[in-house]
Amino acid sequence: MTTLDAGTPYAPERDLGTPPPPGGDGVEPRTVTLTIDGQQVTVPEGTSVMRAARELGIDVPSLCATDSLAAFGSCRLCLVDVEGARGAPASCTTPCADGAVVSTRTEEVQRLRRGVMELYLSDHPADCAGCARGSCEVQELARRTGLAEVRYGLPDPADARGTPDLSNPYFDYDPQACIVCSRCVRACDRVQGTFALTIEGRGLDSRVAPGPTDFLSSECVSCGACVQACPTDALTEKSLVSLGMPTRVVDTTCAYCGVGCTFRAEVKDVPTADNQVETRVVRMVPARSGGANEGHSCVKGRFAYGYTDHADRQLHPMVRDSLEDDWRVVGWDEAIARVAEGFRDIQARYGAGAVGGISSSRCTNEEVYVVQKMVRAAFGNNNIDTCARVCHSPTGYGLNQTFGTSAGTQDFESVDHTDVMLLIGANPTDAHPVFGSRMKQRLRAGAQIIVADPRRIDLVRSPHVEAAYHLPLLPGSNVAFINAMAHTVVTEGLHDEEFLRARCEDVGTYLEFIAREENSPEATAGATGLDPQQVRAAARLYASARNASIYYGLGVTEHSQGSTMVMGLANLAMLTGNIGRTGVGVNPLRGQNNVQGSCDMGSFPHELPGYRHISRPEVRAIYEDLWGVQLDPEPGLRIPNMFDAALGGSFKGLFVHGEDIAQSDPNLQHVRAALTSMELVVVQDLFLNETARYAHVFLPGSSFLEKDGTFTNAERRLGRVRPVMPTKVGKDEWQIVCDIATAMGYPMHYDSAAQIMDEIAATTPTFAGVSLARLDAEGSMQWPVNEAAPTGTPTMHVEEFVRGRGRLVPTVFVPTTEQTTRRYPLILTTGRILSQYNVGAQTRRTPNNTWHPEDVLEIHPADAEVRGISSGDRVELSSRVGATTLMAEVSERMQPGVVYTTFHHPVTGANVVTTENSDWATNCPEYKVTAVQVMVANSAVPRRSEPAGVGG
Repeated sequence: MTTLDAGTPYAPERDLGTPPPPGGDGVEPRTVTLTIDGQQVTVPEGTSVMRAARELGIDVPSLCATDSLAAFGSCRLCLVDVEGARGAPASCTTPCADGAVVSTRTEEVQRLRRGVMELYLSDHPADCAGCARGSCEVQELARRTGLAEVRYGLPDPADARGTPDLSNPYFDYDPQACIVCSRCVRACDRVQGTFALTIEGRGLDSRVAPGPTDFLSSECVSCGACVQACPTDALTEKSLVSLGMPTRVVDTTCAYCGVGCTFRAEVKDVPTADNQVETRVVRMVPARSGGANEGHSCVKGRFAYGYTDHADRQLHPMVRDSLEDDWRVVGWDEAIARVAEGFRDIQARYGAGAVGGISSSRCTNEEVYVVQKMVRAAFGNNNIDTCARVCHSPTGYGLNQTFGTSAGTQDFESVDHTDVMLLIGANPTDAHPVFGSRMKQRLRAGAQIIVADPRRIDLVRSPHVEAAYHLPLLPGSNVAFINAMAHTVVTEGLHDEEFLRARCEDVGTYLEFIAREENSPEATAGATGLDPQQVRAAARLYASARNASIYYGLGVTEHSQGSTMVMGLANLAMLTGNIGRTGVGVNPLRGQNNVQGSCDMGSFPHELPGYRHISRPEVRAIYEDLWGVQLDPEPGLRIPNMFDAALGGSFKGLFVHGEDIAQSDPNLQHVRAALTSMELVVVQDLFLNETARYAHVFLPGSSFLEKDGTFTNAERRLGRVRPVMPTKVGKDEWQIVCDIATAMGYPMHYDSAAQIMDEIAATTPTFAGVSLARLDAEGSMQWPVNEAAPTGTPTMHVEEFVRGRGRLVPTVFVPTTEQTTRRYPLILTTGRILSQYNVGAQTRRTPNNTWHPEDVLEIHPADAEVRGISSGDRVELSSRVGATTLMAEVSERMQPGVVYTTFHHPVTGANVVTTENSDWATNCPEYKVTAVQVMVANSAVPRRSEPAGVGG
């Protein structure tokens, strides 16, 4: 079982006061050498005196400075003496000069600091709870500056700046403790980019305010940047107040979206009544050292971790004989024996291919690896698939066909160097909010963005950000749109002929295809609904940029031509030479924390780890020699094939690891009928989810706070996941899988997650240099990590593509068969919202429900008016396969003829109405195009179409 990571004793993360000076694009920075308190130091030109001093370990006090924000110079505590300079300048705003001699602790400097500190204390509550707790810096700084008394008196409570704002479910604001340093305001503006906070009033009446309302009702997105920036007790986590200061820190990786933020899990070990010790998470703080997030976070990763000890969590194995029976709690031995004997019996009666497994994109790489190994070695087939089937499988296919590998090309830092972004089918400020904030930072710095989306997302227009072009294409017309963009590039001579000649193949065939009139913006306008001149202008902007980048999401992949569209995006990048350097590339924004990793680990029925096809004998031989079994050379069943085979009577047993297919997959009546027809469904999860309603065995899982291993994010970055607390269920998930395989007659054993990663590295070339020990010692790395790239690969395809030459593929537009009719005249498209995550199993069990307690249907005013619908009405949403009811929200974010909803709440069951249509190459469902009708509902109670007679 995993050994608890003791972490390190609690101490605030090191803060150097000001950011490093901006670096040039690959240019070695000039340096300056100076002396601080007798110590000589050499730093890049532009480094502040404060940063240089703190790098030397010299304590320079401050209240308004932090290295996540540009210097502000308002608190005047960081004064220093610079030989030959006039007065005592603020070290945060004073750049280092070559030959300078700086003193930080002269008597005059210390006298000035005491005077400044005395003014702060005269306006600071004498009974500040944060100072007593240790979370407020004011009284500690008074001690460090040597202040013994306050001559001006202490603040009178009657002169209150206002009453505390307790509206936010995660943090409180006490204006009495505020020193108006503006760190919170600047963090909201410059890090998050929401501009929700301001300083109101003048002089002694100044205070921080979230506009004319409270925090909960304001534009605040609860990312926590303001709380993290605050040096006092003015903005404080409620958990810190209730639990007190943490005692130790464990670095780990967030278990929500594909950004893969690094967090400091700050915890406290609390004695219990029975003389045991319980580990409580005091707070999750984004780590400045995080390669993906660099100290920023969103409301989910920062605050929504309470689900890990929610009362709904199941901690014991359970079994039942039929779906009508109640669950019966059993021990691990009985549960594992039930699974193993059940699968063996099914295979004895129906054949080896009658069972299969679905791996989880929320679990670690190590856990996913052992699941696919169990299916191939113990089940004896390749019936293994993953949730990427229903989200990013077209990414894998399309990028592999064109570039030679199934992953994005850049790291997140690359966006800081882009000049033009093409964003299509993604809503980063909601689904990938930390990266969305980084995009907004770059746009405010002068980059431009083209947004191609049926819906007016925040990046079309929000504070200090406006898209150069918003192209509200009709759902289902992606390929026609990208062909029109490429047609403009080629016919107007904007393509990079040198790049095409040197690095690509099938160039002539593709150029002839794309130059055809049928691909012009004018010819495709009927399909896309776009103004041809707008399309041409957007294409010119993209093609003429020094560095142009593409970012996309599920609005690209979840279509009948998802794979074709991914290849179309790759074509456009190659046409313009926007591959192989910083600031460019084709970048899929992955939806779940380990979607990339679950694909890397061999979770597809046709591929072994590292995207190597199961039919290749030299690849099979690697695993056959190591595992001691003969592998089936034929690809197994995909998830949709499993359901079809189940209804056909040939597929009878399924192991579902950490996925809720009865809520997340399309055409839920079909999915639920398939599950009901099986003889043994095994679900491993934290909660009795919707799929568990159809299960015969339930195996409890471990939360990310209990796991050891790695997640791989959207930029191919392997981040360490460390156990903050012991598993609550008695076994690690990889151990449970090994026990099942062993009970089925194939011995599987590992001593630790590190051993599993060692096996992955030994058998998978792209991971050859990876080990948990290296990641612990050196930090996160981006695969490939091997002899050619020993420290990882931030940018792919630099000198050549993985496949040698990039392949240009003709992308013929084929309209979807899902068309509107008189009965179903509207098109439904789906997406996510900031406060909720995927099917909501985690976030719905946290106070995040405060912001999004139910799914709503967004509908354009014109469509609402003709149906007599107003915001707040309960409406029926129906398609040719099912119906559900939910609340309407009349919104001009949608275009006429298109409606939008999310799928976070099972009571709505939005996927009841989505159809069986799927991508031609990968079977990825066409979630983004469903012909529907919307009408005022007869009942105020939500309903959904569902097969009867299911217990649980």
